[in-house]
Amino acid sequence: MNLIKETQKLIEEGLVSALKTHNLPELYNPISYTFSLGGKRIRPVLLLLSATMEGASQQTALSAALAVEFFHNFTLLHDDIMDAAPLRRGKPSVYKKYNTNTAILSGDVLMIMAYEQLAKCDANRLPLLLKRFNRCAIEVCEGQQLDINFENRLHVSIDEYLEMIRLKTSVLLGFSMFAGAYLANGNEEKAETYYRVGEKMGMAFQIQDDYLDSYGDPALFGKRIGGDIMMNKKTYLLLKALENADDSLYKEISKWLEMKNPNPDEKIEKLKELYRLSGAVDDAIRMRNSYYESAMQAMSKLGADQEAFRALKSLSERLLMRES
Repeated sequence: MNLIKETQKLIEEGLVSALKTHNLPELYNPISYTFSLGGKRIRPVLLLLSATMEGASQQTALSAALAVEFFHNFTLLHDDIMDAAPLRRGKPSVYKKYNTNTAILSGDVLMIMAYEQLAKCDANRLPLLLKRFNRCAIEVCEGQQLDINFENRLHVSIDEYLEMIRLKTSVLLGFSMFAGAYLANGNEEKAETYYRVGEKMGMAFQIQDDYLDSYGDPALFGKRIGGDIMMNKKTYLLLKALENADDSLYKEISKWLEMKNPNPDEKIEKLKELYRLSGAVDDAIRMRNSYYESAMQAMSKLGADQEAFRALKSLSERLLMRES
């Protein structure tokens, strides 16, 4: 069994074990359902690989890995409500399968369980770990609020968008890699380098996710293609298309953004065409690759365990080339 599969297996066993201690089905069944939908467990895998790269046993950092996965899924339960997203990984979202109040409350419990797991970490490392986790959690919420704010603004700069996805997505990947390295070696300065690697990887992954929302394979993506387009979400594709567009193309894009009750399929297909015509698709791929290459360059200088580094690189490359 390869290192990635071993790491994922350890995480799945940890999740099952953590949930076994609870027996109020109305509250915890939605959580079990959430985890049954699968997922790549990217954040906890990155955390445990970071610990491995610094020479520690993955058990050393398992509680922290479970904490970030609980926190991440807390955000998903609440995000699906805010985004009115009926599907998660091709299945009904928790609020759709159960109800909104259940999804909110189950999400709240996941957040508390994240702290419960974090508290099990090495007591000598915990103060800084908790400080960094709290900062990360606040930043994720700030990123979500910026995302909501941008929906009601016609003009959002590329820099504003990049800061939004850094907060909403990348800081949690950064924290994951920081936590794994810090629990392994106690070296804050070196762990900070891992943080920056995770942050850059998160930027690349989010730009890829924006791309897939418009151009992914519907059978693999797990949710309707074009959801961001229908909500006028300020993605890299949209903002780059507006930035690149000549007057005629700009007016055409703006028309679709301002249109009341458009035909969904028509709007999605038209904006996908306009993104391509503007060069935004090629620009997005270049930006994605730039963030990823920068992350790998920084990672290669850390002198980390080579088997774990190769596993991390293989995983990240598959994620960047994925269609779902």
